[in-house]
Amino acid sequence: MPAHDRAQISDVTVVVVNWRQAELTARALTSLRSQTISHRVLLVDNASGDGSVDSLAAGFPEVEVLELPENVGFAGGMAAALARVDTRFVALLNNDAVAEPGWLEHSLAALEDPTVAAASAKLLLDDGAPERRINNAGVVLLETGYGADRGLGEPDDERFAAPVEVFGFSGGAAVLRTLAVKAVGGFDPSLFMYYEDTDLSWRLRLAGWRIVYVPQAVVHHRHAASSDQRSRMFAFHTERNRLLLLARHAPLPYAVGAGARFLLTTASLAAKRVAGVDVPDEQVFDPRLRLQVTAAVARRLPGTLAARRRAADRAERGGVHRRWRGRDHEPALGA
Repeated sequence: MPAHDRAQISDVTVVVVNWRQAELTARALTSLRSQTISHRVLLVDNASGDGSVDSLAAGFPEVEVLELPENVGFAGGMAAALARVDTRFVALLNNDAVAEPGWLEHSLAALEDPTVAAASAKLLLDDGAPERRINNAGVVLLETGYGADRGLGEPDDERFAAPVEVFGFSGGAAVLRTLAVKAVGGFDPSLFMYYEDTDLSWRLRLAGWRIVYVPQAVVHHRHAASSDQRSRMFAFHTERNRLLLLARHAPLPYAVGAGARFLLTTASLAAKRVAGVDVPDEQVFDPRLRLQVTAAVARRLPGTLAARRRAADRAERGGVHRRWRGRDHEPALGA
């Protein structure tokens, strides 16, 4: 279908979540003005309280603004936005990302396949390096069962030039089928930030949907520009959410094993600290933080296990896990 015809019937809402990042967010919104597909933009402000939402609303009058009364993180912001979305498709664009003009058009073309629920962009690192390097070319499941960026740090070469099926989409830049997302429960606001895309990818997979990587849908991302990956908050939410996702979605013996390894590592790190043995300075190696993570997971474990037992798709977990754990991608679409 020619681009101008598809633009006539496009039905997509782009959601951008902001928290005290007016300058970055303005770059993202400016890039949306150049898209070749007509679209609606919904800006979610996470109670910034610094005047950024007012300046953005003034500079981008075409943008609808949803001001939240408190900071509910990226996951909570997307959950609040989804309740306002009535278009066939909903797109996510990080506020520290800039989309090339064809991002939406190429993503929507992939979603013309009725079996596809999510089209994940080619996210390139916007770090000033002379060569193009991958930030994310879809989400993979590592051997550990954790989600990870496919291709992170790799050159943008022929390995990432073809559309392929991947386990999951990246919340940095993706276009999703709205009804599919709502049917599986949408974004989980309790995750607050990090791994909300992997969680939703799991649920889409368990419901039988496919997820694809679209290399022509290019977005440039200032990786971690809107968050500090050295912070205690980053370490807490990544470790907690990784374990919660295994408890929710992975085969139970595998999830139990991962939890046991986390506890053993925590005990080992604590023993080394007591013995005066040097351990890395990163927050993730701090036994106190790891105990906080353990307590947070334990509080939510009864509800998580109850949800597992109620889920109609529980028999599919083993199949999805076996199919995708340790696998980079599946053959090119149509091959």
